[in-house]
Amino acid sequence: MAEEVVFVGVDVAKKTPDIADSIFKNMRQFENDPDGIASTIHYISRLKPSKIIIEATGNYEMPLAAALQANHMLVVIVNPRQVRDFARATGVLAKTDKIDARILAHFGFKIKPEVKPIPNKQACEMGNLLTRRRQLIEILTSERNRLLQAD
Repeated sequence: MAEEVVFVGVDVAKKTPDIADSIFKNMRQFENDPDGIASTIHYISRLKPSKIIIEATGNYEMPLAAALQANHMLVVIVNPRQVRDFARATGVLAKTDKIDARILAHFGFKIKPEVKPIPNKQACEMGNLLTRRRQLIEILTSERNRLLQAD
């Protein structure tokens, strides 16, 4: 008998990530702190997932994703819009953290997204600084243009 391929969906919130597997039998929640992340890794490793699908949520997902990757698990961070479109296409219109975790697992099972390495902490910090610099330049340019039109 062939072993069933398991995909794990993780909906990460500020305080707690919700975890579901692709066969919809397991649903768990842990704290989003160092102890909770350790418990999450222990729980997910027992499931022996093919891939772990995590929705990008304003960098709340990064500590967990980095820890999972450091423990040699395949992690995919996906665009929330893509997953929302997938949910609508499958007829799921409700949106709760538990439903989102299930949809992420189902998304992984059906779509099988490509694994991309998660950048290290220094690369993330540099990316955040460059993004903020670009935003400030755009604001400064807008304000200079407004100044030219002022009385």
